[in-house]
Amino acid sequence: MRPEPEPPAQRLVAVPPPQQRPPDANDLLARVARGDERAFAELYDLVSARVYGLIRRVLRDPAQSEEVTQEVMVEVWRTAGRFDASRGSATAWVFTIAHRRAVDRVRAEQAGVERVKRVAAVSAETPYDDVVEAATARIEQQQVRRCLDGLTELQREAITLAYYGGNSYREVADLLGTPLPTIKTRMRDGLIRMRDCLGVTF
Repeated sequence: MRPEPEPPAQRLVAVPPPQQRPPDANDLLARVARGDERAFAELYDLVSARVYGLIRRVLRDPAQSEEVTQEVMVEVWRTAGRFDASRGSATAWVFTIAHRRAVDRVRAEQAGVERVKRVAAVSAETPYDDVVEAATARIEQQQVRRCLDGLTELQREAITLAYYGGNSYREVADLLGTPLPTIKTRMRDGLIRMRDCLGVTF
């Protein structure tokens, strides 16, 4: 009687570990609103680098950018309960806070510069041309600010991110969580309104 053949050796196949689903920012923010510190840590890891990148493009200064990033994340922790998922994504909400904080810091810096200029003007004789140049620049800033205030919130944020933050259309769309065609349309309409308001040609 012939011996039964040995069964073939089984190959050991490496089974890849199950892929972890990336954390959902909306879910994390909802948990943060309930005081979940672990969810906040995860949200921080998820968005802080991009928040810093956005702020850095506006402020340029690394130290100030880090400081404002921390302020933004503290505000996210404190105000998470105000997030409304029906109005946009959690990341867009966080980036909007970051952008506003960065712009506020720029305005505060500009105000400080203006105060220094006023003190210098009082304490020393300033050439007439310098006075005219400073006054003209101040008037132009006020006009731009007034015209920006006349835009819709999306137009204003998109134009500020693009022209003051140095972002491309695609980056603006990603930061605001809005489809690219919508961003392009809003920016085109906003620039037309800015042109009409300022009386210049872009």
